[in-house]
Amino acid sequence: MSDFTDRLHSITERIRQRAHAIWEREGRPHGRDQDHWDQAEKEVVAEDAAAAEPEAKPKPATKPRAAKPKAAAGNEPAAEKPAAAPKPRTKADAPGDAAKPRRAGSKKPAG
Repeated sequence: MSDFTDRLHSITERIRQRAHAIWEREGRPHGRDQDHWDQAEKEVVAEDAAAAEPEAKPKPATKPRAAKPKAAAGNEPAAEKPAAAPKPRTKADAPGDAAKPRRAGSKKPAG
């Protein structure tokens, strides 16, 4: 057999064994063989993909850094500004005659 055929046989056998274990774990239900096979196939493929990824290199050990003092000027992010207080109402804002806009050519002076 070729290398490819051996690998395919090995993967198929692992899927078969995993599907059988799933079937037993679920109480040996009748008619769920395709579901168990599909689940086993996903699990085996995921295991192989994880194994194929290069190992993450561990980071070299470093000394822990001392905590920075909280009063360090300029290093803190800007705090949010509080919402502006509502402006006091003026005569022009008050409801009534003074707040109405005047039409051009009106005889009464505004204000």
